[in-house]
Amino acid sequence: MAYVEEINRIEDLAVYRPLWHRLLAETQRASFFHTLEWLEIYWKHFGAGQKLRTLIVFSRQGPSGILPLVVRREATKVGRLRILTYPLHDWGSFYGPLGADPMATLAAGLEHCRRSPRDWDIMELRWIGRTACEPTARAMRSAGFHPKQSVWNRTAVVEFAGTFDDYTAGQTGKWRSNHRRYERSLAKLGDVVYLRYRPGGELLGEADPRWDLYDACEAIARRSWQGASTDGTTLTHPSVRPFFREAHAAAAKAGMVDLNLLYLAGQPSAFAYNYRCSDRVYGLRAGYDAAVFREGAGGALLVRTIEDGFERGDGLFDLGVGSLQGKRHLATRMVPIFRCSHYPLAVPRAQLVRLKRWTQQWLSDRGRWGNRRARPRHEKSNA
Repeated sequence: MAYVEEINRIEDLAVYRPLWHRLLAETQRASFFHTLEWLEIYWKHFGAGQKLRTLIVFSRQGPSGILPLVVRREATKVGRLRILTYPLHDWGSFYGPLGADPMATLAAGLEHCRRSPRDWDIMELRWIGRTACEPTARAMRSAGFHPKQSVWNRTAVVEFAGTFDDYTAGQTGKWRSNHRRYERSLAKLGDVVYLRYRPGGELLGEADPRWDLYDACEAIARRSWQGASTDGTTLTHPSVRPFFREAHAAAAKAGMVDLNLLYLAGQPSAFAYNYRCSDRVYGLRAGYDAAVFREGAGGALLVRTIEDGFERGDGLFDLGVGSLQGKRHLATRMVPIFRCSHYPLAVPRAQLVRLKRWTQQWLSDRGRWGNRRARPRHEKSNA
């Protein structure tokens, strides 16, 4: 039987850093968000009001997995509720346990949660991929919970199968025509230079964060629509700028930075700031100078980033959640992000949330079915 040790103070995780790094290397589809360094920085900036519940799982052979969890209060229609979930907090698309056997780690960690005093109102494991959704639900059921699966969000991804020519051939004729037009428009403004910075990390002696390049990304963000944004998520917003900068330094040290810039006539005009882990890239933030909006600098940069990814042998580029209308024109696939939720019977307000979500899903399904029935027989479905 597995033994689980629970860590509730972020500073107490430092002793587990070598173990964390080893298990990270064993984790399939890992990302920068799975690193202890990212969790430490996230907790420093946003941990107030949350409870850390990081579970270290030990088997007979020794430590075998890590399950990072948090309890955070969230506003709902029925009041603030305590949610037990992963610490990703929508900064990325997917998350899960660390180690070679993540579902065994999850099962052991959830069994520990079942035997521990309940300090949460809803258990909701979010940011789950399609292939991990049913295994996650089984792990919850094995621990005595009753999971309800639903879609949490969606993201757009580019899968690097074949060549860049194959990728462009798979796009519409209008897409290819627009791309050529944008490239011609940009060339009229002066020399067009694409720069990609991917340091190998401290182990390879390549940990320079290149603040000059990062500052160029910030400067572009200020000249874009992001400069006037008040949602608190853009690269330069005061509430998150220190967090992004500290994470950038840590990502450079870990060899997980992927920074892209497009220069027009010597001036930085578009950026795409990403994290990478192995052959997988996650698009964190992107922007372009509003002065070159009509020339398509932002889209041109992303296409060049994709072309370079084919040349480098990347496996997948997750363009990230949000603004999917624009990203779907670049993506090879739209991917759902799932959640598995357990609503304790002993928490009436949790049951109200469950009922509300069930009703919303029923109305949504009924609406889709009604639209199909109402559609003329000769009209094709876009579903």
